[in-house]
This record gives sequence, structure tokens and C-alpha cells, in this order.
Amino acid sequence: MQTRLTFKYVLTPEGLRSDQTLVIGATGLIEALEPASGPTDGFFAIPGMPNAHSHAFQRALSGFGEMPHGEDSFWSWREAMYRLANRVTPADMFVIAREAFLDMLRGGFTSVAEFHYLHHMPDDCPGPEMAQAIVQAAHAAGIHLLLLPVFYQTGGFNTPPTDGQRRFVHASIEDYCRLLQELHGVRLGIAPHSLRAVAPEMLVGLINAVESLSGGQWPIHIHVSEQRREVEECRALYHAAPIELLARTLALNHRWNLVHATHATPAELQLIIKQDATVVLCPITEAYLGDGLFAAQEFVRAGGRFAIGSDSNCRIDAIEELRWLEYGQRLRKQQRAQLAGASGLGATLWQQACAGGAAALAEPVGEIAVGKRADLLVLDEQGSPWLGHDINTLLDALIIGGSRQDIAAVYVGGKRLVDHGMATGAEISVREFARVVAGLNEQ
Repeated sequence: MQTRLTFKYVLTPEGLRSDQTLVIGATGLIEALEPASGPTDGFFAIPGMPNAHSHAFQRALSGFGEMPHGEDSFWSWREAMYRLANRVTPADMFVIAREAFLDMLRGGFTSVAEFHYLHHMPDDCPGPEMAQAIVQAAHAAGIHLLLLPVFYQTGGFNTPPTDGQRRFVHASIEDYCRLLQELHGVRLGIAPHSLRAVAPEMLVGLINAVESLSGGQWPIHIHVSEQRREVEECRALYHAAPIELLARTLALNHRWNLVHATHATPAELQLIIKQDATVVLCPITEAYLGDGLFAAQEFVRAGGRFAIGSDSNCRIDAIEELRWLEYGQRLRKQQRAQLAGASGLGATLWQQACAGGAAALAEPVGEIAVGKRADLLVLDEQGSPWLGHDINTLLDALIIGGSRQDIAAVYVGGKRLVDHGMATGAEISVREFARVVAGLNEQ
């Protein structure tokens, strides 16, 4: 059965089109774009943003741990995160993830790559229950999920895992593959956590074992070069920076997604572009954790591909992620319009991030086009950031002054899941989330 949705304006890969009807098939894919006739379903439809990097359980940590403790940094924040992680049960995980996924929909993300490393039960018993809770939460929220079970073995370069990391660690590659075999009803990818948590010499064996099991070409995601200390420790042990070491260990390609890459060298940026990998940027979290600023202006102008992730989920807003990305580059360069194209900032930046997200998730998303999934954001015609604008500068105004509050509706696969910030099942989710967060963060 087909669904027809009509909009006054639609952002397509070929540019802005007016008075269009989207013909959507039973599978949620767009089958045609036709000239509109009759009443509209909304003002301006743009592609829903793929979220290329999330740790859903960390949504329960937002706003906690902000009192200073000496030289506070990513590494001290990580200890607070470990304390939370060691308390979460599968029931808690379902409640936290459901609220995080509903918040993603409200914030303009219509699909998500969940980088899941909180594996074992609180008593260290292995099993699929924590991952299954995430799958169930995604189904409950209505968001499309790529689950990335994380392979994690060491606590740092050439150091054993700490007690805080005990729930993340798999004893062996075979143990990790056993978990993959227990997961059903969800798309999967491969996620070695980082070079500090997975020794480079294990990577080839990990990838080969998973591909032998899956018989497919799954997306591969890895944290890399997020912190200066990580880069320094990698150089000290391997005499190479992390991305250089990664490329030396195995061949990067379009399946590889390098999360953060904050401290990549100019030579490493060129290497990423040459080998067609995607960089996944998480500007709000990278600011929240004090990571630093990725050289996005140089990377994008040289032809690099990037995606956006909400990572720690301390604040979930796809529009704000892109504003932080642009403003960070303005502060780096002390100049304006760093990621803008010839037609302006908004459409260029949105479409680039959507295209990178589609590559990172290996899904037919990120475009309003035939054969793509009908994942859409519909902007409010009376949104205050663009009052007085014409349609040609509206998306610039969205990035500069807009937020999730200016989204009138969100569709996933042609189904309307959010209406002016209200999502189905949100009231129950909020109540249960508040209860779980309060309990987990009790001193």
C-alpha cells in the first residue's frame, strides 16, 4: 500500500524543488516524486539526519559529574562513566535507550548507529541481554538501528583492563562472535573500540572472523585519535600516530568509519580521503569532553566525507551539532563561513552530513530521492529563526539560529512519529527515565 506526502518545498540531491508529492511504498522507500496537487502535509521537507555514533546509556550521565576535581578532563569523566556503567541492568538499559532514541527523533535524527560496549550483566555474566534491550528500545521508539557490538580487550595501550571496564571486555574473538550469533532482528556492524582497547595485531583476525561468520561486508566503526594522550601513547609504543598505524595494519576503505579523529595529522587526513573512509564527528560531545577541534575545514575542502553523531547524548539536536561544527571551525580560523558552499551554509552542510551518515550506516537514507527511505524532517513555516527570510536563505537561518524546536514533524519510513516535539509513548518514557536516572546516580 502506498502513502503520499505533499510538501510546499523539498530539498533533493538536485536542489530545492517546490510543490512535490512523495510516493512511498509499503517498505518505506520513496518510489516517485511527482508534481503536487491538493493540500500539503507540511511546509519544507529535508532529509532526516543519520546519527552515526551513539552510546545510549550515557544519556543517563548528562549533567552529572560537573563539579571540578583537580585537572578535570576526558579521563576523569571516564571514571564517572564507568561508575554508571557498572550499575545498569538490562531493564535500565531499555528505559534509558528508549528515551535517548525518542529524543533523537525529536532532535532530527531518524536512524542511529549504536556503538554498544556495555555488554555483560552487572555480575559479569556474559550474554545478549544488554544488546537485546537496545534492540527492543529502538523498536519501541521507532528509530532505525544499526547495532555495533564493540570488541574491547585492554584498558589502554599494552595495559590490562581496569575493574571499571570489566563489563566491556570479551575474553576472545570467539567469545565476541558468539554474542553476534545470539543477536537477531537487527542490522549489525563491527566495532573494535579503539587501538588502545584492541591491539593492532588483533584487528585483522577480528575482521576476518566476523566476515567469515556474517558472509557480508558490514560497516566498521572505531574510535581513533580522540585525545592527545592517546596519540602520545600510541607514538611511544608503535612509533606511529593512531590513524597511520591503523592504515599500516590493514587496508582502510569505504566501510571504515573513524570516530572523532580529532588530532589527525595533515598526512593522516589525506590518507583518510585517499582510502575513502568516513570521519564521524560529534561536535557537542567533543566540546563537552574537551577533546579539541577536528580540522574539518581542511578535510572537507580536500574532498573528505564526514558524518555526525550524538555520542554521549548529553544534548541531542542534529541542528545544534552542525552549528557547533561550523562555529568550531570559525574559532579555529578566526574567519566566517568555513564549511559553506557557493549557495550558502545550510543546504551544503546538511546534505554533506546526511550523505556521510548514509555511508556510515550503509543504509539508503540521507536523501529525498527515489529508492531512499522516506526519513524526513518537516520544518515549521512559522519558525522564528527564518521569519523574514525567503526559501533560499531558510536553511542558513536553520543552522545559525534554529534548533529542534523548529521541527514541525518527523517521519521514519513515511510514518509520522513526531508532531511538534511530541513523540508516541513519550509520557511513559519520560517518567520511567526520570526514575531510572535518579536511582542510578544516587550516591
